[in-house]
Amino acid sequence: MLRGGSRSGKTFLLCRAIVQRAINAPNSRHVIFRFRFNHAKTSIWADTLPKVIKLCFPTLRVRFDKTDFYAELPNGSQIWIAGLDDKDRVEKILGSEYATVYFNESSQIPWGSIETAMSRLAQKCALAPEIAKATGRTALALKAYFDCNPPSKLHWSYQLFRQKLKPGTKEALANPDDYAEMKVNPEDNRENLPEEYFDVLDTMSTAKRLRFKEGEWASEVNSALWTMEDRSAHDGKPIPGIDTTRVAEHPKLRRIVVAVDPSGTKGDDTGDDIGIVVAGVGIDGRGYVLEDATCQLSPEGWARRVIEMYRRWNADRIIAERNYGGAMVAAVIKAADRSASYKEVVASRGKVVRAEPIAALYEQAKVSHCGHFPDLEDQMCNMTASGYVGEGSPDRADALVWALTELMLDGARPWTDAL
Repeated sequence: MLRGGSRSGKTFLLCRAIVQRAINAPNSRHVIFRFRFNHAKTSIWADTLPKVIKLCFPTLRVRFDKTDFYAELPNGSQIWIAGLDDKDRVEKILGSEYATVYFNESSQIPWGSIETAMSRLAQKCALAPEIAKATGRTALALKAYFDCNPPSKLHWSYQLFRQKLKPGTKEALANPDDYAEMKVNPEDNRENLPEEYFDVLDTMSTAKRLRFKEGEWASEVNSALWTMEDRSAHDGKPIPGIDTTRVAEHPKLRRIVVAVDPSGTKGDDTGDDIGIVVAGVGIDGRGYVLEDATCQLSPEGWARRVIEMYRRWNADRIIAERNYGGAMVAAVIKAADRSASYKEVVASRGKVVRAEPIAALYEQAKVSHCGHFPDLEDQMCNMTASGYVGEGSPDRADALVWALTELMLDGARPWTDAL
């Protein structure tokens, strides 16, 4: 992994490495992933990859296939471009094996998508005779490349490359020496950047300078409503973190809901994810988070996902925030299953105000996560008293708040039954 500040040349370096590997092993295949396909096209396909070839391999004649988005070298090697949000394209690409898999801007990619793509790192390729003679090796070693502007230490990238733990389960890696990381910052690429850019970096907040200039993972977020580990209260007593109350199994549940935080997305790369969280309240009166089914699909697609969760968990009700078009949310859920019990909730208060009572339940050890939900938990730990400080929208955390509010808070609540 190359981790570091913004505009430090990480993508250029790793694209160059992939082109060289493609040259070294005829008929080899390599794939570069970003989370959004449209971002992969504009950043890698239209900018960095052509620039790398022009500056570093000026005599190399490369054919760019603008239909399937791959570059083919004269020796038959191919470099594919893909977005993990494009289901049909990903399924097509993952039908082949690759000698190199590169996750560009990997801090944006969920760990589950990483694991799926890594399953295709399996192509056995012979090195060109002259390379084999010079190196004493016959085959191209399999490589996985990652780059990122480091997020918080809660992210899977920190667990994998620094703690040497498998994300989610936090099991020790079988071969920890296989996971290496190196820091590359804008200062290392200064001759290729305008001086004014460093003025911009210097005016950022401390947290953003740490990430985008210094290339460091952030420690625990100040004033976070949730933390992974215990922290001390003013009276010295420990406030339990998410890890402290985590359980492997839940008791019998007396009520289960599926909560949805919809966005304005059309299923492409223009909107936020659709937060979908399943939670229940046990016969012991405690809350249990059961599944994070968040997705990036069209309204019809995420409505089917919601109904799938509703049926799988034998839930009592679907809770959905009224958003982006009012009746649209109710309409797509009704279209997916008219018999589903549905309640519409209205966000009459800000996200933080809604989240604080739920965070208080966690502090009282009244909520447990049944399993590991790293992407959800990362959003929760980036929710502060002043607002959300993470990337994008806290869609997963919003859905969790709606679910636990429905299950565990009594008294007047800012919602109305829609159906």
